[in-house]
Amino acid sequence: MAAYFDGMSYPDPRYLAKDGEVSAIYRPIHQKPDLTIGTHTVMHYLATGASTRGDFGLYRVDMAPQTRGAATHFHRTMSESFFILSGTMRLFDGARWVDAKAGEFLYVPEGGLHGFGNESDDPASLLMLFTPGPPREAYFEALAERATGRSFTEDEWKAFCERHDSYFV
Repeated sequence: MAAYFDGMSYPDPRYLAKDGEVSAIYRPIHQKPDLTIGTHTVMHYLATGASTRGDFGLYRVDMAPQTRGAATHFHRTMSESFFILSGTMRLFDGARWVDAKAGEFLYVPEGGLHGFGNESDDPASLLMLFTPGPPREAYFEALAERATGRSFTEDEWKAFCERHDSYFV
């Protein structure tokens, strides 16, 4: 059995009570989006770093056709994963841009160059997973403010992005 796990093991227990507890968080499909960025992108905060005690952040992103996403960038403190739910999303894997379709997945470890957007003529939707779960909501909300005309100087925006572990190249 040990060979099956190839040296991997479960982490030390974090929940030590004898019995389980009622602590799950349910989010129904009809819940309104948490954020709209411009007129073409809506975000659903499925599980924030705060709600997962920093374990992960999971977000659903719905993009209208021909919507720019994130230009090429990397993160120093977290990995980011993309799972395409519907449509075709353009993903950058650090070496090339690919047209990812529903059911396809991209994992980007810390330091990995990546980017995304919907360059197709149809709507697209994806899940974004950050591990561990930093407070990404403030970053997304600043993107929404910027889309509505709030101006940042180039230096202010660069400093803001770096505070939120986003390094654009």
